[in-house]
Amino acid sequence: MSEVKIKPLADRVLVEPMEAEERTASGIYIPDTAKEKPMKGTVKAAGPGTKDITMEVKVGDVVLYGKYAGTEISVDGKDYLMMKQSDILAVI
Repeated sequence: MSEVKIKPLADRVLVEPMEAEERTASGIYIPDTAKEKPMKGTVKAAGPGTKDITMEVKVGDVVLYGKYAGTEISVDGKDYLMMKQSDILAVI
């Protein structure tokens, strides 16, 4: 597992989204066009926070975030989301 070469600033967090479900609970395969955007991911890097905002998430946390949260970026062929800590709804 290689370390990410991005260091978020202030209260920003770099999240690697988890893969969308391939099959339903009953075993039906979901085509790529019908898959929902994942809203769960793993924190890969976190900023230091600000004097007003203390960082509550840390590297390795699995988090839930809003459907349209963050900005999509690609680094070394991997897709990530860069978002503010306030876009994260919960730590699982």
